[in-house]
Amino acid sequence: MSSASADEIRIIGIAGIPEVRPGDNLGGIISDAIRQQPAGMSSGEVLVIAQKIVSKAEGKVVRLSQVRPSKVSAEWAKRYGKDPRVVEVALGESVRIVRMDRGVLISETRHGFVCANAGVDISNVEEGYVTLLPDDPDESARRLRQSLRDELGADVAVIVSDTFGRPWREGLVNIALGVAGLDPLIDLRGKPDWKGQPLRVTVMAAADELASAAELVMGKASGVPAALIKGYRYESAVEQSGRALIRPPEMDLFR
Repeated sequence: MSSASADEIRIIGIAGIPEVRPGDNLGGIISDAIRQQPAGMSSGEVLVIAQKIVSKAEGKVVRLSQVRPSKVSAEWAKRYGKDPRVVEVALGESVRIVRMDRGVLISETRHGFVCANAGVDISNVEEGYVTLLPDDPDESARRLRQSLRDELGADVAVIVSDTFGRPWREGLVNIALGVAGLDPLIDLRGKPDWKGQPLRVTVMAAADELASAAELVMGKASGVPAALIKGYRYESAVEQSGRALIRPPEMDLFR
């Protein structure tokens, strides 16, 4: 886990990205939008991109008219006024049900993420469809990073983000699903605090913090699915993964 710092950062929403459809060249689309930005993009910056358009480009879209709900999905959906087809898709994307109560479905995906509806989402998608999480968010981030390097000649870090709820806290925040080009964690253990005392347990979730900051200029309703972060200094890392942010079961006191 490497170090990083920033005296001042700028977060710029990347406007002008059109509706993305399955099979689209997402790297080319984003590169075209960045070329229209006055600030441009330079090596050493961080691009945060919403999972939703990654999933669309990769064809992770399900047509609800083709979904046949099971008895379990139908009964639970009826009880809480949900769409049984969406429930069925969410259950199909789950490897473990954490909680299914009071109209809330929390499950673990095959990626290891614990989230609502296994990441299945009906927002910002054509009516009658839902999106799923990318098969491999890290690989999605790596491909996009390479595409930006090829298109724009800039070596940047890429974070594929999504909006998650949090236990014990109200409100939603953006977190990092996939990471390429930077270390998602910054290990400060053993380093002195400002009074000279050694830090013992401090490991910062840098990729999550960057994703959350980017959400301030992206937003669910603004139609801006990507943001560029300038001024955040980090050590470039080749083999990194958003999976590093998932707490192992043996260390999870609440699992």
